[in-house]
Amino acid sequence: MNGSERGLGRLESLEGIFLHFSFYIITFSNCLIDIMKRFFWICLIILTASAKTSYSQSVMPVHRSYRIAVFAPLYFDSVFNKGLYRYGNSLPKFNMPAVEFMQGAHIAFDTLPVNETVSVFMYDSKSNMRPISWLIKYRQLDSMNLIIGAVKDPALHELANFALQKNIPFVSATYPNDGGIIANPNLIIVNPTLRANCEGIFSYLLQKHGTDKIYLVKRKGDDRIENYFREINYADGKRLLDIHPIMIDSSISSYSLMNRIDTNATSVIIGASLDEDFATMLADACYPIQKKHSLVLIGMPNWDGFRSLYRKDVYKDFPIRYTTPHFDADSSIYDSMLIKKYFKLYRARPSDMAYKGFEVAWYFTKLLLAHPDNLMENLNDSAYAVFHNFNFRPVYVEKQNKIPDYYENKHLFIMQILNGDAVREW
Repeated sequence: MNGSERGLGRLESLEGIFLHFSFYIITFSNCLIDIMKRFFWICLIILTASAKTSYSQSVMPVHRSYRIAVFAPLYFDSVFNKGLYRYGNSLPKFNMPAVEFMQGAHIAFDTLPVNETVSVFMYDSKSNMRPISWLIKYRQLDSMNLIIGAVKDPALHELANFALQKNIPFVSATYPNDGGIIANPNLIIVNPTLRANCEGIFSYLLQKHGTDKIYLVKRKGDDRIENYFREINYADGKRLLDIHPIMIDSSISSYSLMNRIDTNATSVIIGASLDEDFATMLADACYPIQKKHSLVLIGMPNWDGFRSLYRKDVYKDFPIRYTTPHFDADSSIYDSMLIKKYFKLYRARPSDMAYKGFEVAWYFTKLLLAHPDNLMENLNDSAYAVFHNFNFRPVYVEKQNKIPDYYENKHLFIMQILNGDAVREW
């Protein structure tokens, strides 16, 4: 068996059709066509309607067999029409994050060194022909040992309910929301909810800025984030931090903001909005002030995707902070492994979604193999960490609840956008 066939070495459809991985890797002179063919490759694998990937090592005895289902919204019914690609020489943007997630996951599965047999089934969560409800009705998922989903509602609820019914761990890989799900101790949320991010910011403030002046800037009528901070601040019945809300109608200027904060002390500004226009407006207001007075601006987790905040000429030497559960220092063997294999296959660097797909597939597969009968009790086994450790904790939506409503990753980093780059701050 050669190097490309060890570990996760062959792809095989449910009908038994042998599809070797390298069969679809072709070199094209035209860059756009090359991208298209690489896109088709991942489509073809998943269009086998649950492409089964069996992984085993010939030199080791097979002990147990495991089955893993991976879901992502690929929208193949929209991308293909009677087997023909509908977008000519272009790529649809609406399903690329899901495709990239599957690409990263596939590289992880194809690289994992395992002694046991692991069968992986990749599904399009937006399939019209075989939707999740069909898979459940016809018992296609009953024998799974693990379900991974880069999905939102309603797929999140369908898979979570099924996982609870069948007592199967279900990993919600990318959606930062619990979807209102309660009493489901089989649900694992990797991407922390907005409330959890507020908890992370609050912890950061306690440790780094407990004696500074803290202000929460929000739009009128947008109270969700302020409510989270209030609940966290008074969780023990007494106030821990003195947080002053500043409400604005539609805009705020540097002059207006400076008149509402104490410039004689370090001012910490919390941007309590998920809107890019709000984030840009607040950063514009803070920038002139921080040149003369000590000021710290902290935004929400999705601020990392706001291109306007990365303008070097606009926010020179002004760090804009935000929270994130994902940090890769570009120094791990896994990082090198993913970059090398992804470039070999797709002639590009892996995206954030590819990183997430790789990390979740590797980590939870290793957990399943190491703790097949009690995975939920070993969610924080750092021996299998890829880019960083997780910190999964049980969440009780109501304190009187007897069982966890779900498990959520509470490990957050404070990043800062500085001169066009995102770097770790805490």
